[in-house]
Amino acid sequence: MSPVRTCSRTACKAPAVFTLTYVYRDSTAVLGPLATYAEPHCYDLCAEHSERLTAPMGWELVRLPVEEETEPSADDLEALADAVREAARPAPGTGHEPVGQGTEVGRRGHLRILRSEPAATQPGQE
Repeated sequence: MSPVRTCSRTACKAPAVFTLTYVYRDSTAVLGPLATYAEPHCYDLCAEHSERLTAPMGWELVRLPVEEETEPSADDLEALADAVREAARPAPGTGHEPVGQGTEVGRRGHLRILRSEPAATQPGQE
């Protein structure tokens, strides 16, 4: 199976760039950007077939605007890297595990087996 979806028109092997959906209740055909997943009642169309598309008699054709994908800028990538570094940095003043984490009693690979410590009982609660 090819990772690139092709046009739904018979004998067209061009890559699909738009998705056509019919809204029967409103008698409307909607042509928009390529859907993330192939849906059974939608049609993927190439650029050529989407340009020549006409709606059935009495129907309205709605063409949704297609946003062009832009490459992330160096500033975007740097901001993302800074955010990841900040999230990985330990909080200041915490050199121990948070309260309520339990006691480690064993390991399996990268997993730890923890046992909860019994809650301290307060006077009058039993």
